[in-house]
Amino acid sequence: MITRRPWLTHLGLCFAALVLAISCTRSGPETATTSPNASREAPIVIGYSSWPGWWPWAIAEEEGLFAANGLTVELKWFDSYIASMEALAAGQLDGNSQTLNDTIAFAAEAVNGEVAVLVNDNSAGNDKIIVSQEIDTIADLKGKKVAVEEGVVDDFLLALALEDAGMSRDDVEIVGMDTGDAAAAFASGNVDAVGAFPPFWAIALEREGSKELISSDSFPGAIPDLLVVTQTLIDQKPEVVQGLVKTWFDILAFMVANPTKADAIMAKRAGVSPEDFEQFKAGTKMFSIDDNLKAFSPGSTMEHMPFAAKKMAEFMVDVGFIPEVPPLEPIFNDTFVKAYAEQAS
Repeated sequence: MITRRPWLTHLGLCFAALVLAISCTRSGPETATTSPNASREAPIVIGYSSWPGWWPWAIAEEEGLFAANGLTVELKWFDSYIASMEALAAGQLDGNSQTLNDTIAFAAEAVNGEVAVLVNDNSAGNDKIIVSQEIDTIADLKGKKVAVEEGVVDDFLLALALEDAGMSRDDVEIVGMDTGDAAAAFASGNVDAVGAFPPFWAIALEREGSKELISSDSFPGAIPDLLVVTQTLIDQKPEVVQGLVKTWFDILAFMVANPTKADAIMAKRAGVSPEDFEQFKAGTKMFSIDDNLKAFSPGSTMEHMPFAAKKMAEFMVDVGFIPEVPPLEPIFNDTFVKAYAEQAS
């Protein structure tokens, strides 16, 4: 099961609660594996969990791409996405795979700082608003019950869609619940619409007459998935961060040159069927170096992360998900993608 999105309800808790949560909120066991050519040097520990844009890290491990770039890396797989974010915030990881909105949410709590250094992908259809048969437009949602996990990515997608239609969340009846329960509530006919990510929108679509109204494909840049590392790692071992960024683009090159083998590695790591793998992959836009440079640059659209972060942070404050907008500039560092671009040109 994909567990990419958080189940957070108490982000205002003190840091001690975060640390305690690491041992209390895991949804399943975790496994850790190390590059076969690892030296005696203590490995850099990078967390990742089940999302199509993060599965490719398994290729680096399987094919020795970390070692080829002079890195000693331990990839730590988390069955619980929230546990991976808590581990990074608590200083138990050197880096983690997480969304932009979650990086903003944890920015004030992270003991070693959290900095996005790479965009792995954007959700390009994997996040959806599913509606009942009689709803054909965003305007038709007025007064309807919409089940979403409040404050996180599919709630944000809903807010963007409503804003685009000249509406707001006040025009619908928000029914807050975790995404799995929201999909089940929609499938059973208890709400009129649901915001969901895989595999839950598949459950929602089991309702007779249900359909996709809109997806993240309509809002490029709204849901970026990132490699986030600690400020401590950047300060102490910038060459390692550079190596991680280069490894990522080596992974993408491997995927192009060896598609069948790459898909097999990723599907195995994800624990999904070939059919589901293809479906989830189709809703994910992997980011090239040019995509990265654009994403990190200033601008006035959601495709530019500094702009997107401000909009996301304001949204999370508006819905009471975080108490205030944290400083946003420190969570971005484009030094490493720029250096890679110069090297690759």
